Amino acid sequence: MGHTDGPPQSVRPAGADSAPVLPSPVLSVRTLTKRFPGVVANDGISLDFHAGETHVLLGENGAGKSTLIGMLAGMLRPDAGEILVQGSPVRILTPRQSLDLGIGTVFQHMLLVPSLSVIENLMLGGPWWQRLARGAAYRRFAELSECLGISLDPDLPVGHLSLGQQQQVEILRALWRDTRVLILDEPTSMLTPQGVRDLSAVLCRLCSQGVAIVLVTHKLAEAYDLGDRVSVLRQGRLVGGIAADEHRGMTEAQMTDQVIAMMFDPAHAPMADERAILLGRGNVHAPSVRRGAAPCLEVRNISTMPRTAAHGLQGVSFDLRPGEVLGIAGVDGNGQKQLAEVIAGQRAPSSGTVLVGGKDVTQGDVAARRNAGIRYVTDDRLGEGTVGSLSVAINLLLKNVGAEPFWHRGIADWARIRQAARDDIQRHDIRTRSEQTLLAKLSGGNIQKVLLARELGKAEGDVKVIVFSKPTHGLDLHNAQLAHRRIRESAAAGRGIVLLSTDLDELLTLSDRIGVLFQGRLVGIVDNGPGAGAAIGRLMTGAVAA
Repeated sequence: MGHTDGPPQSVRPAGADSAPVLPSPVLSVRTLTKRFPGVVANDGISLDFHAGETHVLLGENGAGKSTLIGMLAGMLRPDAGEILVQGSPVRILTPRQSLDLGIGTVFQHMLLVPSLSVIENLMLGGPWWQRLARGAAYRRFAELSECLGISLDPDLPVGHLSLGQQQQVEILRALWRDTRVLILDEPTSMLTPQGVRDLSAVLCRLCSQGVAIVLVTHKLAEAYDLGDRVSVLRQGRLVGGIAADEHRGMTEAQMTDQVIAMMFDPAHAPMADERAILLGRGNVHAPSVRRGAAPCLEVRNISTMPRTAAHGLQGVSFDLRPGEVLGIAGVDGNGQKQLAEVIAGQRAPSSGTVLVGGKDVTQGDVAARRNAGIRYVTDDRLGEGTVGSLSVAINLLLKNVGAEPFWHRGIADWARIRQAARDDIQRHDIRTRSEQTLLAKLSGGNIQKVLLARELGKAEGDVKVIVFSKPTHGLDLHNAQLAHRRIRESAAAGRGIVLLSTDLDELLTLSDRIGVLFQGRLVGIVDNGPGAGAAIGRLMTGAVAA
């Protein structure tokens, strides 16, 4: 790795059997605290990260994991406490300082430039006054590639790489400057099974080189397979952990039980289906597809104009039958948003046809699509799906403003509006002080409940097709499971579901078939079942299904 004064190279790789004598921590935090208006995101957290170990950070959404790594990466500044590198206190005020201290971070969302080559992406961020030293860059690339056991073409544009290969480039970039600590934020959220195996091999090699790895995840199976030690955060506090020697002697079931006991209060312990989400190994739901029925949705050769940094659709075609969940996989920017908007009527295609129940609705707007039986649960809950400055009551009727029976000749019947809202709040368990509370004051999970109540709760018998875009993104376990339940219930009621998600495990858990969008093209559709993950992985490289 090029370390001249780093930790001993004898430190074991992840998963080795013999317990090492660990040197002093390469990175530590002491009583680290970060506050935001109305919330303490990190409350006096103290942790040590050792060379040659993969240290897993677990916790529900909102537990404080992202805040902690944000401070280590120089994106956020702590309000109290200290960060120590090799035992010495340091101040990390910028991402540059974090890199200079030997801390590399790979964030959940890719930060690469698709139009630039691999080597050009790795050279970004160098001093502006120095000439680009391409020869030295190629030598460093070869050194790191051999160290990590990966094979990439340094001159290939990043946009031509698979997601797993792009992540390898991100790791190379994080290690480019003699990194001692590598932080990975949800690195497997959209990787194929082969991609996860490749990542595991890379992490093992890095540990053998004495790098300290901080792995942030929400999947317990991943923590067991990839981690050496585990720390659990809950509501901004460090509530417990599992030491490396203890972890080595545990089965996956034992570790899962112990971590769940730390993550949740006994009164809110997860049910069996919620445990499946935590493990990241959920079971495929019982199919409710009406195979003999006519398609409820037909998409024929749909194309759209490309947007900035996103591919337009190119000749996308598929059928959706009543009761079917059709998952759509792909890296963000490959046309998922355009597909959802075309189906919902928010975007007009440049060519092609959309039929609902055999009726051509291609020229219809959002209102026409709703009347035809289409509902759309957007991933942009506050920016697109709701209006934060309006009340919960108005947001529940946002797509019916001015219509009977809540408006008569342009005059609002506020008593009826408020009573309907109170009924919805009770029926859908929306946690709010009252129906008149501004929507922006609600949690993300409760905003999602408002969206689901509005899109699915009115005239359900008329709903034929529901488009869900990233329905659990940013939600805690309980609310994610509620969203999954609504998807299953809607399919069981005979509605066709289009499920767009960047979480492959979620798609494999819920879908009957899974299509893959790559650069705006639907390159194939895979029946869910044994081997589906590997088949999807091949399609995500851009290969077209046979």
